[in-house]
Amino acid sequence: MPVITADDAPVFDTGGNVITGLAAPSRGARDVAAWRVRLAPDNPSPVHALTREETFVVLSGALTARFDGHDETATAGGALIVPSGVRFSLVAVDGPDEAVCVLPVGGQAITDEGTFTPPWAR
Repeated sequence: MPVITADDAPVFDTGGNVITGLAAPSRGARDVAAWRVRLAPDNPSPVHALTREETFVVLSGALTARFDGHDETATAGGALIVPSGVRFSLVAVDGPDEAVCVLPVGGQAITDEGTFTPPWAR
C-alpha cells in the first residue's frame, strides 16, 4: 500500500499558485488522482476543461470556479464539483485558498494548446 508523505510529494509552481501531487499512477494510485492546490488571491488558473468530472474539497478560504456567464463558490468544509467538458477557471477571490482536488486516473485537461494529463496527475 503506497504512502505519500508531505516531504515526498512533488510540488509544482504554476505561476504563483502551488500544486502538491498526492495520489497519481506514478505514486501507486490506480483509480483516482488527488492533489493539494494553494491559490494566491486574485491569481486565476488558466481557462480549461477536463475530460472527466473533477471535485475540489475546500480546506480553507473560498474557491470560485468561473464559468462562461456565471461563478460558483465553495467555502471551507464544502466541495465544488466541475462536470467534464465545461470550460472554467479557478480563483481565490477574498484571500488565499487551499483545496484537495480529485480526478479519476486518465482524466485530462483541455486547453487552447491541446489535451494533456497534468504532471501532478501522472
